[in-house]
Amino acid sequence: MTAFTDRGRLSLTGALFIGYVLLLVVALAAVGTLWAVHFDRETDRQYAERVLTVARSVAVLPEVVEGLQQPAPSAELDPLADRIADSAGADFLVIASPDGTRHTHPDKDLIGQQVSTPPGPAAEGQEWTGVEDGTQGRTVRAKIPVFAEGGSLHAGDAEGEVVGYVSLGILDDDATTEARAAVPAILGTTAVVLGLGVVGAWALSRQVRTKTHGLEPAQITALLEGREALLYAVREGVLGVDGDGRVVLANPPVRELLGLPEHAEGFHLDDLELSERVRDVVTGADPGEDRILLVGGRILVANRMPVRIRGHDAGAVVTLRDRTELDRLTGELDGARTVTRGLRSQTHEFANRVHTVAGLLDLGAHGEARDYLADLTASHTRVGTGVSEHVHDPTLAALALAKSAQASEQGVELQLSPLTHVPGPLGAEERTDALLVLGNLVDNALDAVRAGAQKRGAADPPDADPAGDPENWVELLVRLHPESGTGLGHDLLEIRVTDSGQGVPDDVAEEIFRFGFTTKASRDGGTRGLGLALVKQVCENRGGSVEMEAPDTEEGAVFTACLPMTAAAVVP
Repeated sequence: MTAFTDRGRLSLTGALFIGYVLLLVVALAAVGTLWAVHFDRETDRQYAERVLTVARSVAVLPEVVEGLQQPAPSAELDPLADRIADSAGADFLVIASPDGTRHTHPDKDLIGQQVSTPPGPAAEGQEWTGVEDGTQGRTVRAKIPVFAEGGSLHAGDAEGEVVGYVSLGILDDDATTEARAAVPAILGTTAVVLGLGVVGAWALSRQVRTKTHGLEPAQITALLEGREALLYAVREGVLGVDGDGRVVLANPPVRELLGLPEHAEGFHLDDLELSERVRDVVTGADPGEDRILLVGGRILVANRMPVRIRGHDAGAVVTLRDRTELDRLTGELDGARTVTRGLRSQTHEFANRVHTVAGLLDLGAHGEARDYLADLTASHTRVGTGVSEHVHDPTLAALALAKSAQASEQGVELQLSPLTHVPGPLGAEERTDALLVLGNLVDNALDAVRAGAQKRGAADPPDADPAGDPENWVELLVRLHPESGTGLGHDLLEIRVTDSGQGVPDDVAEEIFRFGFTTKASRDGGTRGLGLALVKQVCENRGGSVEMEAPDTEEGAVFTACLPMTAAAVVP
């Protein structure tokens, strides 16, 4: 009973079982009733056809036709009628004149008297069948006209003289008795079908219980409401796929993050406009935790959890978190750290230079100290003045100076192109994108130069210093092209970084901007291959571009990024 009751209330399977049985009972009762009614009517029809056929046969017998034309028809017709009624199983066979005078009858006292029911259409040459009450009781009877010799009935039209009619009948009780005899069979068949239906209803209710894992409607409703509340409440995107790669779940955040249609459920992953990397992460082709995805203007972190039900692969659930703003803030923080490291390097270098001057003074080399200070002043003034004169955005200028100090610390000379020109401060959004692009391109250039220097140092004599090689340089160009000069309807910020590194092989030139691609080994265990992918994403989101080309020399590379600026990008 536990399958049918739940704490005193009817369970889902119990309600289904009772509903199935009641529906089956009503259906079988209706079918049985219709079956009995149909059988009763069919029995009446068969009896009517039977009496009609026999009466027609009697009406055309020569003995009947001739007997009705004799002065005393009863003497010849009554014995004949009794024999025919007995052989045909009829309850009575009456042969009468057109005026209704009986010539035959089972009750001999009634011969010669008027019939109890009028001749009707038979006296006028028309056939008739039906149910009437007579001297024998309620009977199914047929009345057939008898024509004189040569007469007949064709297609309902009488021909010849009507000399009488034949009335043959079978008691209606006989037909009713035969119909009732079929009732036990109908009831038995209905009972058998009902029993089979009850067993089927029980099996079906158990199957439903298995499919619903024994949960009741209230529990299913609570689970559904909880699922909907959870999916719509969380800010993370949740994407569910089955084992065939079809989307079975996509909450609003994931539709927004991946650009999925409103009703994405039911679509195959191949039918959705997803990048190859997104499909690899969702399908598990790219396994691992916290996989980074670049979708549109967003940086997403994806985690895939396989789902197995009863040991079978049922698909997977993928959660997506948007960390675009976090990465932008991290980039700004990295820029600040770069400036801090640059200032620390300059402070350390300044302290060393002060100590050097103090030592020269202690040694009495006043002339050498004066010349050394002059050289330092000229060098510092040249670097600082070069940046400040050409770049009038304080943040960009500070990052350029910090990268210069960082390059100097690594034994690389960072050169500022004489074509560099930024006439004023940039807007906040444009500055953030420019810092990200400039910082990543310069960092990649410094890594390339350092790798090239180490490669050359391995081939040089043991006492050679790769870091002091004058061929280790990076050139930076930052130029804001005004709208009038571009013909594009907007200003254009060009950031070009040229290095003397070992260059980029031709076979990977088209892959370097793809997320995850790198030619460097990860020294810190972090994510590699993200910098150039972010640069490309930032440029393309602003409607710009980034390209790589080989310089005129045999080694090195040139990266050029173009960032369209809005009308208010440069603050006057």
